[in-house]
Amino acid sequence: METAFESVRDESRLAPGLYIVAGPIGNLGDLTPRAAEILRKADVVAVEDTRVSAKLLRAAGSDRPMVPYHDHSNDSLRQRLVDRMVGEAVALLSDAGTPLISDPGYKLVRDARAAGRFVTSLPGPSAAIVALTLSGLPTDRFLFMGFLSSKAKARGDALAEVAALRATLVLYESGPRLSASLAAMAEGLGDRDAAVVREISKTFEETVTGTLRELSARYADAPPRGEIVVIVGPPGEAPAASQEDADAALIEAMARLPVSKAAGEVAKALGLDRRELYARAMVLKG
Repeated sequence: METAFESVRDESRLAPGLYIVAGPIGNLGDLTPRAAEILRKADVVAVEDTRVSAKLLRAAGSDRPMVPYHDHSNDSLRQRLVDRMVGEAVALLSDAGTPLISDPGYKLVRDARAAGRFVTSLPGPSAAIVALTLSGLPTDRFLFMGFLSSKAKARGDALAEVAALRATLVLYESGPRLSASLAAMAEGLGDRDAAVVREISKTFEETVTGTLRELSARYADAPPRGEIVVIVGPPGEAPAASQEDADAALIEAMARLPVSKAAGEVAKALGLDRRELYARAMVLKG
């Protein structure tokens, strides 16, 4: 026979499945009430480091059991967690911020969805987004790149891939590697405006702005401590197309299209005046 206590407990239980919980970046006050509730009610909490997460669970008033789950976890552990989601609520918690950002936790979400499990995510802090808002650089279009490789060639190749992208870049970095990484960015991207943001939401939060070379010099002899996010502004305006560029584009377009449509295509591609291009196209054609 069901007791009154068991009835209340059942009503407070979470539906089985996976709950992706964003934790604080630094200040424990950033943990949302909803996140704290999930951590108190989950049947098990999958964490990167039990020592780090134990402090957060205590702050949330949670006594739920923890199981280690991180980038070195094997497939069998992931499968056991997915199996538990049949009848239990599994909370996924990273050491700081939103899980799955710059870590391979997506595999747990992928496998949970493939198995038909319920999956939800609780919005919360993310160092990448907070640093972007602090940088004073364009936020309308950005690319998160995580950590660059410590190997020079791989790092150079990664930067070459995005050098022409007209977007702000967001990267994570460590103190000892910061100066060399900033210098590599200046070499591969050009000496762009940038910001180094660290210790977000903590007592010694700091945002330092300057060009990539200026920032590299600043930290060359004094590597900073703490969690670091580097924000790199987009490239400057591309130089206007030359007459030779316009002519070459018109000739190629006219080989496929009528003059009017060719002028319109080139105008859109090069950002030039359509009427002027049409007049030039008629000269070239004549």
